[in-house]
Amino acid sequence: MLALYTLGLFILTAVTEIVGCYLPYLWLKKSAPGWVLLPAAASLAMFAWLLSLHPTDAGRVYAAYGGVYVFVALLWLWGVEGVRPHPWDFVGVAVALAGMGIIMFAPRG
Repeated sequence: MLALYTLGLFILTAVTEIVGCYLPYLWLKKSAPGWVLLPAAASLAMFAWLLSLHPTDAGRVYAAYGGVYVFVALLWLWGVEGVRPHPWDFVGVAVALAGMGIIMFAPRG
């Protein structure tokens, strides 16, 4: 159950980070109104808070989180930006998620 909790928390953390970065991108590159910076700031604050909820050392969390971030970013690319990932992108995601699994769930003696 801890594995599902951790994975779900990583996914939620990644979404808040991506939203927090995507909204300023829209403002800077796509002429979105300035008010989008307010939910962006709130999303990034939530991102930092969510990172603090992970049940292990911060450095390990940051390292493992990167794998889930890669996965969620490609889903974002496909679902929000409408760009279909290349098959090699999925290979990269598999490698990143394998790394996340090793970092978070490998036995420690």
